Amino acid sequence: MEENSDKIDKGALEEALKTKYMGRKIFLYEQLDSTNAQAKRILKGETEEGTAKGYNIDLQMVPQDSLHGVLVLTEEQTAGRGRLGRDWSSPKRGGIWMSFLLKPSLPVNSCPMLTLVAAVAVNAAIRKVTGLESFIKWPNDIVINGKKVCGILTEAMGLSNEELNIVIGIGINANRKEFPEELRQSATSLSLEKGCNINRNLLIAETCSSLERYYEEFEGQGDLSLLKEEYEKYLINKGKQVRVLATEGEYLGRAIGINEQGALMVEGVEKEIHTIVSGEVSVRGVLGYV
Repeated sequence: MEENSDKIDKGALEEALKTKYMGRKIFLYEQLDSTNAQAKRILKGETEEGTAKGYNIDLQMVPQDSLHGVLVLTEEQTAGRGRLGRDWSSPKRGGIWMSFLLKPSLPVNSCPMLTLVAAVAVNAAIRKVTGLESFIKWPNDIVINGKKVCGILTEAMGLSNEELNIVIGIGINANRKEFPEELRQSATSLSLEKGCNINRNLLIAETCSSLERYYEEFEGQGDLSLLKEEYEKYLINKGKQVRVLATEGEYLGRAIGINEQGALMVEGVEKEIHTIVSGEVSVRGVLGYV
């Protein structure tokens, strides 16, 4: 594969894959509203006529039991979303906009932890492929030199009929060269930090391998006890003063790590310990993003 491949190439990607199931079935598009939305449509088995905005799925009756590990990729998202309903800038070319469809054998209350599993996996893949020193900002952002290069959005489906399905959306600023003015102080890309383009096919393949490995460790354990040490090793918030933005107000504290369920443990000004769950809470550095 060429080092500076300009397009995501399905053949090159399949050639680089070393997984059993993660990414072994790939749906690649030039443009989507969002890869998470398309993964949900694939799960529902919608045809071209039933697919929102005409995004053809080409399912050809893919059996439901073979959907585990499906990878949805696009060169551009027109309605990308991040945590807490925020928009996610996903322009054509340069980025990696992808979603994985998983059918886990896990209790429902374990599934929010998959966001942190994905963060560990993406961080490991970025470090291996690029050699850059990336870190995790709790719960699921990947940062380099204090700026965000990747966001992750995990969504659950099928809770009502007890057939649990998980969609993990991952957006990586890979070879982006510029950002909207409102993002320039908080966002960067791998190519800007590296000084050259990175091979997106190779990074996607490595993310598949990394996610499969960490996912299996997590699924076997049912919590983050096996991944907690590695997560905290790269947790950029650890040991730092943070500002917790919660619905009931905001307060300052010192991040001391995560527990085995992925909650952030914050020591308050009077040495009390707060357990921060990621649902509707943001954590920021006192002087900026991290």
